[in-house]
Amino acid sequence: MSLLKVSSSPHVRHEDTTRIIMSDVVIALIPSLIFGVYVFGLRALFLTLISVLTCVLSEAIYNKLMKKPSTVRDMSAVVSGILLAFNLPVTAPAWLPVIGGIFAMIIVKALFGGIGKNIMNPVLAARVFLFASWPSHMTRYSAPLESVNSFMIGAPDAVSSATTLTDLKNGIIPSVDLFDLILGKTAGCIGEVSSLLLLAGGLYLLVRRIITWHIPVSFIATVAVLTLAFAPDGVSNITFMLYELFSGGLILGAVFMATDYVTSPVTRGGRIIFGIGCGLMTVFIRFFGGYPEGVSFAILIMNLFVWYLDRAFKPTKFGGGRKNAKA
Repeated sequence: MSLLKVSSSPHVRHEDTTRIIMSDVVIALIPSLIFGVYVFGLRALFLTLISVLTCVLSEAIYNKLMKKPSTVRDMSAVVSGILLAFNLPVTAPAWLPVIGGIFAMIIVKALFGGIGKNIMNPVLAARVFLFASWPSHMTRYSAPLESVNSFMIGAPDAVSSATTLTDLKNGIIPSVDLFDLILGKTAGCIGEVSSLLLLAGGLYLLVRRIITWHIPVSFIATVAVLTLAFAPDGVSNITFMLYELFSGGLILGAVFMATDYVTSPVTRGGRIIFGIGCGLMTVFIRFFGGYPEGVSFAILIMNLFVWYLDRAFKPTKFGGGRKNAKA
């Protein structure tokens, strides 16, 4: 008779698997991807396919070499590939997502033990690595609706355009109409421009209970309050706040990056503090940093405090007091 092995509580059975969860995230990202292709051209789809293929192959080859079970079927590598492409400008050379995908999947994810064990978001870590290594490629943005349909390996010729964050950093309201900014007709990375579709994807994930409201709402609300209170002189506070909210990667980061299961708190209180911390860091970097965007750096910094936040907000054990809860 085999021994019965009983793990520690809670004993929860649920029909959702990693594959189902990641598939829902892919579904939530597809509208933004389609719009990115519409705004920037077929090269946006080309870079996304390269990024996804690199992430999937990197994970598969690593597991094969290390004689570990294959994990590519859980769709997490596909999600990482799409999100990495979303963080690239359409003018990026085709080798850039290859290097970024390998860095994300091997250095940040696999070497720490694979899915569920990395201490920071692999995609954002890869974006920061690429930005530090090739800043000229990472900050050269194509003008919206100037379709880039090149499939060349190197950086294609394109009409360069500044992002709205550059103007905001200088205390100037961008010339881009606010409605066009929300819709996504502006310069930026492939998947961060359409705030409307990103929010729609976030709503889908909320309805599906893939994410909770705590991190996105606290993140975005913190940025809203700070930018409303500290708008530059001579600039409408509300207008400045709205442009700050819908510019750059704030919505993409708050909805799809900061909510990553592995690198975000599991407790409600921890999630709210995590979101507030991300918002504070984002505004601080945008206002005082040398780079106009601060979302990626803010989330990565807060990733390092997740363990402490979960410990601080650990619920009380059944039958025990606060003293036992902190034990």
